[in-house]
Amino acid sequence: MHLNIADTFNKELPADPNRNNTRRQVHDACFSYVIPRKPSKPQLVHVSEEMLKAIGLSHEYKSTEHFLQLFSGADILEGMDPYATCYGGHQFGHWAGQLGDGRAINLAEVVNDNQRWALQLKGAGETPYSRSADGLAVLRSSIREHLCSEAMYHLGVPTTRSLSLVLTGDQVLRDILYDGNAAYEKGAVVCRVAPSFLRFGNFQIFATRKDLKNLRLLVDYTIRHFFPGLKEGTKDGYIQLFKEVTDRTCKMVVHWQRVGFVHGVMNTDNMSMLGLTIDYGPYGWLEGYDDNWTPNTTDKDQRRYRFANQPGIALWNLAQLGSALNLIIDDIAPLQEILDGFKKDYTEQYMYMMRSKLGLQLAIGSDQELISELVRIIQLTETDMTIFFRNLSTYKKDGDTQDDIDPLRPIRDAFYSPEELTKEVLQEWQGWIGTYLQRLQKEQSSDVERRIRMKAVNPKYVLRNYMAQMAIEKADLGDYSLIDELYQLLKNPYKEQSQHEVWFAKRPEWARNKVGCSMLSCSS
Repeated sequence: MHLNIADTFNKELPADPNRNNTRRQVHDACFSYVIPRKPSKPQLVHVSEEMLKAIGLSHEYKSTEHFLQLFSGADILEGMDPYATCYGGHQFGHWAGQLGDGRAINLAEVVNDNQRWALQLKGAGETPYSRSADGLAVLRSSIREHLCSEAMYHLGVPTTRSLSLVLTGDQVLRDILYDGNAAYEKGAVVCRVAPSFLRFGNFQIFATRKDLKNLRLLVDYTIRHFFPGLKEGTKDGYIQLFKEVTDRTCKMVVHWQRVGFVHGVMNTDNMSMLGLTIDYGPYGWLEGYDDNWTPNTTDKDQRRYRFANQPGIALWNLAQLGSALNLIIDDIAPLQEILDGFKKDYTEQYMYMMRSKLGLQLAIGSDQELISELVRIIQLTETDMTIFFRNLSTYKKDGDTQDDIDPLRPIRDAFYSPEELTKEVLQEWQGWIGTYLQRLQKEQSSDVERRIRMKAVNPKYVLRNYMAQMAIEKADLGDYSLIDELYQLLKNPYKEQSQHEVWFAKRPEWARNKVGCSMLSCSS
C-alpha cells in the first residue's frame, strides 16, 4: 500500500498550539491537531472502487486489515498528522460563532495522477470544535452520505466524494426526531474525499474576529493551491477569487435545480469555496415537484432552504463571504458588482438548463413563459419531477395517434393521484402540452436526436429518500447488498438499465410520511 502524502493545509497555515482534545474557543489558528477515536470493532461496509483508484490504492488493498484500520480511524500512517479545522458560520441566517470540524478529522492530503485529494473521516470522534456533541456519526446518515456523494458525481453535479463506509462496532445515542426519545444506533465512519474542504466559514471566523493576518494567509493559501491562475497577495487576485467562487457556486446550484436536489441546510459553513456540494445531512430529491419543499425538519416552519429558494440563499451566503473578504480588499464596489452579476448569470444558466431539459436548442423569447407556465402547472397536482422530465422526451413533435386520443399519455405515470386531475387541471395540462409541441416544431433536430439530448440531462434514477431508507433498514440487519445495488445503479443514472426498472417509480405511498423517507433531521 502506498499513499503519496503531500500535506499543505497543516504545513503552511497556523496551528493551534494546544494539542489537548478539549472543547474550547480556538484563536489565531486555522486548525487543531486531533487523533481519531479508536473504534471498538470496525467492519467494512462498502468502498467506492473509483475513489480507491483515484487516491492511488489497489483493488486488493480494500480487503486488508490495514485499510480497515486506517479508514475507521483505528490507526494512522507514518507521516500523517490529523487535524480538525476552525471555522464559523451563519446557521439559518444567524451568526453562530465558532463551529469547526466537530465530527470530521482530516487524515491527510494525498496526490495521485497530479490530482490532490484531502481525506477526511466523518464520525471518528470528538474534536476541540465538538461543543456538546460526541463527534460520532450513525450508520443511517453515513449510508446516505456515502451513496449520495457518489450519486451526485455521476449525475454531473459538482460534489465532494466518498471513499469508504465502515461500522465502528460502537453504539451512538441519537434523538432522530428531536422529540426527547433518544435511542442507541450503530456507529459508522465515512471517509470523505475532496480537493479541499474549505468553506465560507473558514474565512468568516477570521473576519468576525478582525484577524486580518490569518484571513490573508488563508486567502493566499487558497489561491496558491486551488486558483493558481490568480495572483496571491494582491487586491485584484482577491477580487477575482470572489468572482471564481461566485461562478462555481452559481453553476453548482443550477445543477441542483436541474436534478431536483434540495440540500436542506445551506448554512455558510456548509458552502464550499470550490463550488462543491458539501455536507450531506437532511438532503432530498423532489418527489412531487414543489418549489416550497424542504427535507429538513428544523426548517419546516421557516422553509428558508426550500427548493425554489436555493439560488437566493446561495447569493445571500456569497454576500457574507464577500463581506469577510472585503476586510482585506477594502473596496466593496467590485464585490457588489460580482454579486449583482450572479443574478444575471443564474437566470441565463437556469434558462439554458430548463431549455435543455425540455429538449430545446434554439433560444426563443416565448420560452420564458413556456417554462414559467410549466413550473406553475406541474404543482397543481402532485407530479413526480424525475419521471415527468424523463418521459417528456417520448413526445413526438409531429404528434402520435395515441397522444391525440390522450395528450397526457406519455406523462401520466408521473402523477401521484390521477384522480386529482380535475377538468380544469386537465385543460391546463393539455394547453401546455399543445404549446410545447408547437414549440418543438421550431426545432430542426429529429425526435430521436432530441430524445437523446433530453435523456442526457434528465436522469432516470436518483437517490430517492425511500431508496436510501430501504438500504439503511437492510444494513441495520447486517445485509449490505442494497447499498451496493444502489451504488452500482446510480453510477449510470442516465442509462435505461432495464434490469433496474423497479427503481424508476414514484415514491411508494408507505414512504410518504415515514421517518427517513420524507423529511429528515440534522441528527446523525
